[in-house]
Amino acid sequence: MSVAVMLSDVGGVVHQNASVQDVPSGQVIDLFEVLIDQVGEEAWLRFRFLAPGIGRNEFDLSFAQVEGDFEHLCNTVALPYMQQFALDTDVISIAMMNRPLEFGESDAQATQYVEAFRVVDGACAWKDLW
Repeated sequence: MSVAVMLSDVGGVVHQNASVQDVPSGQVIDLFEVLIDQVGEEAWLRFRFLAPGIGRNEFDLSFAQVEGDFEHLCNTVALPYMQQFALDTDVISIAMMNRPLEFGESDAQATQYVEAFRVVDGACAWKDLW
């Protein structure tokens, strides 16, 4: 079960539609939403970004081209966000999608890239969770 949380109302939507432009790949992306989720015994904080430049076509950005953006977004967006809103979590998920999709929705034409992290010594550490 996922819960959306509002900026002014923890328990509603934490955040929607903030522009993030300084990522290693140089792509321009927007923070689409932040969701709080429970997966088994673990709390997950999901940062979902709209990244229209990613995809499977010849001129789209591949996963390899944006891979460095994930840890950067975790450390420069997710961690400060957690501190600002006094949020705690076991896992931080960073997702990029090339078109708006509701969480859990599938679309064969959409491209989504996802990485998961744990916070270790105040920084994001990639964790093989699968």
